[in-house]
Amino acid sequence: MLSRWTTLSSRILHSNPWWKYFLDSFQTGNGHVGEYHYVHTEGASMVIPITADGRIVLVNQYRYLCQRDSVELPCGGVKPEHSYEETARHELEEETGYRSGHMECVGEFNPFNGVTDEICKVFIARELALHTPKPDATEEFEILSVLPKELDAMIVRGEIWDGMTLAAWVLARPHLKT
Repeated sequence: MLSRWTTLSSRILHSNPWWKYFLDSFQTGNGHVGEYHYVHTEGASMVIPITADGRIVLVNQYRYLCQRDSVELPCGGVKPEHSYEETARHELEEETGYRSGHMECVGEFNPFNGVTDEICKVFIARELALHTPKPDATEEFEILSVLPKELDAMIVRGEIWDGMTLAAWVLARPHLKT
Protein backbone atom coordinates (compact mmCIF):
# COMPACT_ATOMS: atom_id res chain seq x y z
CA MET A 1 0.00 0.00 0.00
CA LEU A 2 1.24 3.48 -0.84
CA SER A 3 2.03 5.79 2.06
CA ARG A 4 -0.44 8.54 2.90
CA TRP A 5 0.45 12.20 3.21
CA THR A 6 -0.17 14.09 6.45
CA THR A 7 -1.74 17.56 6.33
CA LEU A 8 0.31 19.90 8.53
CA SER A 9 -1.81 23.02 7.91
CA SER A 10 -4.56 24.18 5.59
CA ARG A 11 -5.82 27.63 4.70
CA ILE A 12 -8.26 29.18 2.23
CA LEU A 13 -6.57 31.65 -0.13
CA HIS A 14 -9.74 32.59 -2.02
CA SER A 15 -13.42 31.73 -1.82
CA ASN A 16 -16.40 32.41 -4.07
CA PRO A 17 -19.93 30.94 -4.36
CA TRP A 18 -18.68 27.99 -6.47
CA TRP A 19 -15.36 26.88 -4.95
CA LYS A 20 -12.58 27.53 -2.43
CA TYR A 21 -8.91 27.74 -3.32
CA PHE A 22 -6.76 26.09 -0.62
CA LEU A 23 -3.07 26.01 0.23
CA ASP A 24 -2.04 23.04 2.37
CA SER A 25 1.30 22.23 3.92
CA PHE A 26 1.90 18.46 3.90
CA GLN A 27 4.42 15.78 4.78
CA THR A 28 4.88 12.60 2.77
CA GLY A 29 5.48 9.17 4.27
CA ASN A 30 9.24 9.53 3.69
CA GLY A 31 9.36 12.89 5.50
CA HIS A 32 9.33 15.34 2.56
CA VAL A 33 7.46 18.56 3.43
CA GLY A 34 5.78 20.61 0.72
CA GLU A 35 2.88 22.83 -0.33
CA TYR A 36 -0.22 21.78 -2.26
CA HIS A 37 -2.62 24.19 -3.96
CA TYR A 38 -6.08 22.86 -4.84
CA VAL A 39 -9.70 23.73 -5.47
CA HIS A 40 -12.39 22.42 -3.12
CA THR A 41 -16.02 22.14 -4.23
CA GLU A 42 -19.09 20.51 -2.75
CA GLY A 43 -19.21 18.24 -5.83
CA ALA A 44 -21.14 18.18 -9.09
CA SER A 45 -24.00 16.24 -10.62
CA MET A 46 -24.15 15.29 -14.29
CA VAL A 47 -27.29 13.97 -15.95
CA ILE A 48 -27.86 11.70 -18.93
CA PRO A 49 -31.48 12.47 -19.87
CA ILE A 50 -33.07 9.67 -21.94
CA THR A 51 -36.34 10.32 -23.74
CA ALA A 52 -39.07 7.68 -24.15
CA ASP A 53 -37.79 6.92 -27.67
CA GLY A 54 -34.22 6.35 -26.41
CA ARG A 55 -32.67 9.67 -27.42
CA ILE A 56 -30.09 11.45 -25.26
CA VAL A 57 -30.71 15.13 -24.50
CA LEU A 58 -27.59 17.31 -24.68
CA VAL A 59 -26.96 21.02 -24.36
CA ASN A 60 -24.73 23.17 -26.52
CA GLN A 61 -23.37 26.20 -24.71
CA TYR A 62 -20.61 28.78 -25.07
CA ARG A 63 -17.55 28.16 -22.89
CA TYR A 64 -15.75 31.41 -22.12
CA LEU A 65 -12.35 29.94 -21.16
CA CYS A 66 -12.02 28.02 -24.43
CA GLN A 67 -13.82 30.68 -26.51
CA ARG A 68 -15.99 28.10 -28.28
CA ASP A 69 -19.26 26.22 -28.12
CA SER A 70 -19.37 22.93 -26.26
CA VAL A 71 -21.87 20.05 -26.56
CA GLU A 72 -22.34 18.61 -23.07
CA LEU A 73 -24.60 16.68 -20.77
CA PRO A 74 -26.47 18.84 -18.24
CA CYS A 75 -24.31 19.41 -15.15
CA GLY A 76 -23.94 21.70 -12.18
CA GLY A 77 -22.27 22.21 -8.85
CA VAL A 78 -23.77 20.90 -5.62
CA LYS A 79 -24.73 23.62 -3.18
CA PRO A 80 -24.06 22.88 0.53
CA GLU A 81 -27.78 22.59 1.35
CA HIS A 82 -28.57 20.18 -1.53
CA SER A 83 -27.92 16.51 -2.27
CA TYR A 84 -26.35 15.20 -5.46
CA GLU A 85 -29.75 13.97 -6.68
CA GLU A 86 -31.47 17.28 -5.90
CA THR A 87 -28.72 19.02 -7.87
CA ALA A 88 -29.15 16.61 -10.79
CA ARG A 89 -32.90 17.27 -10.88
CA HIS A 90 -32.38 21.03 -10.64
CA GLU A 91 -29.74 21.14 -13.41
CA LEU A 92 -31.84 18.92 -15.69
CA GLU A 93 -34.79 21.30 -15.49
CA GLU A 94 -32.69 24.48 -15.52
CA GLU A 95 -30.71 23.53 -18.62
CA THR A 96 -33.15 21.43 -20.67
CA GLY A 97 -36.65 22.10 -19.30
CA TYR A 98 -37.15 18.41 -18.49
CA ARG A 99 -38.18 16.88 -15.18
CA SER A 100 -37.45 13.24 -14.45
CA GLY A 101 -39.82 10.66 -12.99
CA HIS A 102 -36.92 8.24 -12.40
CA MET A 103 -33.34 9.21 -11.55
CA GLU A 104 -30.61 6.58 -11.07
CA CYS A 105 -27.01 7.20 -9.97
CA VAL A 106 -24.68 5.05 -12.13
CA GLY A 107 -21.25 6.13 -10.92
CA GLU A 108 -18.93 8.91 -9.92
CA PHE A 109 -15.55 10.35 -10.89
CA ASN A 110 -13.13 13.15 -10.11
CA PRO A 111 -12.72 15.49 -13.10
CA PHE A 112 -9.13 16.61 -12.37
CA ASN A 113 -7.69 14.84 -9.31
CA GLY A 114 -4.41 16.75 -9.22
CA VAL A 115 -6.22 20.09 -8.99
CA THR A 116 -9.58 19.52 -7.28
CA ASP A 117 -11.18 17.25 -4.69
CA GLU A 118 -14.50 17.47 -6.56
CA ILE A 119 -16.55 14.32 -7.00
CA CYS A 120 -19.05 14.31 -9.85
CA LYS A 121 -21.94 11.85 -9.53
CA VAL A 122 -23.56 10.68 -12.75
CA PHE A 123 -27.32 10.14 -13.02
CA ILE A 124 -29.46 8.63 -15.74
CA ALA A 125 -32.80 10.43 -15.95
CA ARG A 126 -35.79 8.62 -17.44
CA GLU A 127 -39.55 9.23 -17.59
CA LEU A 128 -38.98 12.78 -18.79
CA ALA A 129 -41.69 15.44 -18.88
CA LEU A 130 -41.03 18.74 -20.63
CA HIS A 131 -41.45 21.97 -18.69
CA THR A 132 -39.95 25.42 -19.15
CA PRO A 133 -36.14 25.72 -18.96
CA LYS A 134 -34.90 28.13 -16.28
CA PRO A 135 -31.28 28.99 -17.15
CA ASP A 136 -29.13 31.26 -15.00
CA ALA A 137 -28.52 34.80 -16.28
CA THR A 138 -25.14 33.81 -17.78
CA GLU A 139 -26.40 30.63 -19.42
CA GLU A 140 -27.75 30.15 -22.93
CA PHE A 141 -28.45 26.67 -24.25
CA GLU A 142 -29.22 25.01 -27.54
CA ILE A 143 -30.96 21.67 -26.88
CA LEU A 144 -29.89 18.63 -28.93
CA SER A 145 -31.43 15.17 -28.99
CA VAL A 146 -29.39 12.26 -30.38
CA LEU A 147 -29.39 8.49 -30.37
CA PRO A 148 -26.64 6.82 -28.30
CA LYS A 149 -24.81 5.70 -31.47
CA GLU A 150 -24.95 9.29 -32.75
CA LEU A 151 -23.46 10.53 -29.48
CA ASP A 152 -20.69 7.92 -29.84
CA ALA A 153 -19.99 9.20 -33.37
CA MET A 154 -19.90 12.83 -32.16
CA ILE A 155 -17.22 11.82 -29.64
CA VAL A 156 -15.16 10.03 -32.29
CA ARG A 157 -15.38 13.08 -34.58
CA GLY A 158 -14.24 15.38 -31.75
CA GLU A 159 -17.54 17.28 -31.65
CA ILE A 160 -17.87 16.48 -27.94
CA TRP A 161 -14.68 17.49 -26.15
CA ASP A 162 -15.88 18.27 -22.61
CA GLY A 163 -14.01 15.92 -20.26
CA MET A 164 -16.83 15.59 -17.74
CA THR A 165 -19.30 14.66 -20.49
CA LEU A 166 -16.85 12.06 -21.83
CA ALA A 167 -16.30 10.52 -18.38
CA ALA A 168 -20.03 10.47 -17.56
CA TRP A 169 -20.85 8.82 -20.90
CA VAL A 170 -18.34 6.04 -20.21
CA LEU A 171 -20.06 5.35 -16.87
CA ALA A 172 -23.60 5.55 -18.27
CA ARG A 173 -23.17 3.72 -21.60
CA PRO A 174 -23.28 0.17 -20.15
CA HIS A 175 -26.68 0.97 -18.58
CA LEU A 176 -28.31 1.69 -21.95
CA LYS A 177 -30.02 -0.93 -24.10
CA THR A 178 -28.55 0.27 -27.41
